[in-house]
Amino acid sequence: MAIAIRHDPHSHAHEESIPGTVSLAAKEGEETHYGQALFPVPSADPNDPLQWTKFKKHMIMFCACAFSFLGISALLGPAVYIGLWSAQFNVDPNTAAGLVNYPNLIFGFGSVILVPLYKRYGRRPVMLLSLVAYIGGIIGASQSTTYGGLLAWRIVHAFGSGVCEALPVQLVNDIFFLHERGKKLGWYTVALCLGATGPMFCGFMLAAGYSWNLFFYVELAFGVALLLLCFLFVEESLYFRAPVAPSGGSSSGSNLEVVTPAATTAAGNEKERQPETAELSGNSVLPRRKSWKQQLSIFPDKFDYTCDFWAMPFRAFTHLLVPSTFWVIATYGIYIGLCGFSFNFVFPLKIVQPPYNWPETNSGLSAIATFIGFGLALPLLPASDILAARLTRRNGGIREAEMRLGVLIPAAFVAPAGQVLFGMAAARDLHWICYFIAIGITQWAGYFYFTLTLAYAVDSYNANLSEMLIIMNLGKQAISFGFSGELLNWILKHGYITIVVAAFVPILVVNNMMVFVFMIWGKRIRVMMANSWLARFHGRSLTRGEGH
Repeated sequence: MAIAIRHDPHSHAHEESIPGTVSLAAKEGEETHYGQALFPVPSADPNDPLQWTKFKKHMIMFCACAFSFLGISALLGPAVYIGLWSAQFNVDPNTAAGLVNYPNLIFGFGSVILVPLYKRYGRRPVMLLSLVAYIGGIIGASQSTTYGGLLAWRIVHAFGSGVCEALPVQLVNDIFFLHERGKKLGWYTVALCLGATGPMFCGFMLAAGYSWNLFFYVELAFGVALLLLCFLFVEESLYFRAPVAPSGGSSSGSNLEVVTPAATTAAGNEKERQPETAELSGNSVLPRRKSWKQQLSIFPDKFDYTCDFWAMPFRAFTHLLVPSTFWVIATYGIYIGLCGFSFNFVFPLKIVQPPYNWPETNSGLSAIATFIGFGLALPLLPASDILAARLTRRNGGIREAEMRLGVLIPAAFVAPAGQVLFGMAAARDLHWICYFIAIGITQWAGYFYFTLTLAYAVDSYNANLSEMLIIMNLGKQAISFGFSGELLNWILKHGYITIVVAAFVPILVVNNMMVFVFMIWGKRIRVMMANSWLARFHGRSLTRGEGH
């Protein structure tokens, strides 16, 4: 039988000398998308993650996104319980908020250990191990009866799920082509952001008369189901790609001829031995596609011992000097700590007081606005990929990392408007619908900034992705923790207008306006970074060919 292999051994799609600038000009007969060559160029090996079926890839993405959703919802959902925990554990509300703030900080530190682990030992074992730790922490939290005990178990499950933000980005880089990454990262971002609707589910449970423990039982049930799905469907994507160049093969459309096991022999009813390899037309020999049993192996075929496990967390801090990476850290930190925690902390406390007097069980319903905001953004998932493809065609097949950033321009102005409206609603006791509108439009804009700043950073400095993800996760959690730690005290002392509007909005505006800086001078910045001492420090990993 013949298996069509999507591979052109003579494809010339490649990254130029400047990271983030890619030649996608296609030759006649070469497989394309949006009229451009595939990049990275897949090998002819059927075990190359780029060659996996759509079902395989999408199941992996579903599992990774589900992990992100569960990890974030378990982290932020209990914000609704701050008032209840304050009364139950006899602590002030700001101390009770530590049950959300401190796990949020530890969540970022999880990547410091877990990312180097999956870089060296594979994505699959670390994902499964992280889920086990997450489930263990959730079990402990559900049974806790003291403030200290609950905080300890919350830290355990937060640390275990700390890789749920970095791993999906790594998997997108492993199994999808450049032209697909904006949309696939959008899926991940949607899951990540919808995790912020956790307070809504907590609110529904309270409204139904259930205790806060039920939330952790629900998280546990979904966590166990996800662990099973990951074991069955998440194949190891750590792959050492090398170009396959058959001697004398055609330039495109190569077929892989697989030798199938023969039927039972006439004499001894014994089956002939199935070959371990398959022949490409030409002289090259390739391995067969792994069997389903082989795909269930916990560990990869070989570890990546080129990964300096102990140096990675320290080298990660040098990426703070990479402008595109720092922009991602600032964006996530500001939108989570400045906007997200403002909504999650202020609305539940404000809405139960006069003139609203909502029951405490409904204090998490603001998450409906978050859900609507992200839902309205969903149809626009492919926008950045389509825009970048059109601009690439106009540019003679040369793709620049900045070409997707134009999609951010409307969001740059919408988010500050939403934050202003939220602060005014809280300060002037405006109608409750004003809170919902403010949250909805801010989260709509935040979706685009979450997705596209991350995609831009990955496109611009891809070779050091693992190290970038460490500092991205640690940095944004540290920034959001810094904003959120004293948020309630700041507001109570200085008021909503002073903090939410006068202090927070200018910070948000400055961050959002950076889109114009990168659109205009982004390539010059990449050229400068490519010729800097930092590029020399990162050494050989600056070539995209490493790909891990």
